[in-house]
Amino acid sequence: MLEIKNLHAKVGDKEILKGVNLTIGDGEIHALMGTNGAGKSTLSNVIVGNPAYEVTEGSITFNGQNLLTMNTEERAHAGIFMSFQAPIEIPGVSMTNFMRAAVNARREAQGKEPLKSTEFLKIMREKRKLVEIDQKLMNRSVNEGFSGGERKRNEIFQMAMLEPTFCILDETDSGLDVDALRIVAEGFNKLRTDKTSAIVITHYQRLLDYICPDFVHVLIDGRIVKTGTAELAQQIEEQGFDWLKEEEA
Repeated sequence: MLEIKNLHAKVGDKEILKGVNLTIGDGEIHALMGTNGAGKSTLSNVIVGNPAYEVTEGSITFNGQNLLTMNTEERAHAGIFMSFQAPIEIPGVSMTNFMRAAVNARREAQGKEPLKSTEFLKIMREKRKLVEIDQKLMNRSVNEGFSGGERKRNEIFQMAMLEPTFCILDETDSGLDVDALRIVAEGFNKLRTDKTSAIVITHYQRLLDYICPDFVHVLIDGRIVKTGTAELAQQIEEQGFDWLKEEEA
């Protein structure tokens, strides 16, 4: 599904990614761990096409397409979704109107007719139940007055509505209590199929107890330095990252 080769990227004059190689197949969940500043969020922003990040070398192929030639909107319509670490508020735009516009924009890009109001509201009710998000939040502006947990649930709700084939969860567990973490993770798991894949970015083992990854990668100083199974995440939980830095040295 996604193939990254020798990816180098910078922000301003600072090089962040220094040769990332990663291949993700259909239905695979890949966890990405690493110290602060290692390049985890930079990699996710490059994949979704954030214009603040400049690719200086390498390639990204998504389902046979050259991702780097596509703008952010085209990547979203192709099936890429990112759940943000700190979701922003959009004052004056209700959740219902926001989601209807987003869903119908993707349908238009796929050559489909827009959903009628009754059909859209039915789908929204069904998807809302996946992450136990209250109906009253749908009438508020996007994320306005939402708690941290509600914002993260809302991100998974949006993912459910848009039905992407490739998702990036950028520290979705950040700031969540145990109950909210479970609800968010269970909602994500219900959306998994053998045709959908994901990168899960996290510092901690606890999210991976719910979302069981097929592979775990460790990113240090802009490069993936170690790849393993879920056992690698457990080892990092117990020992930290210093032993990996020593191996690199």
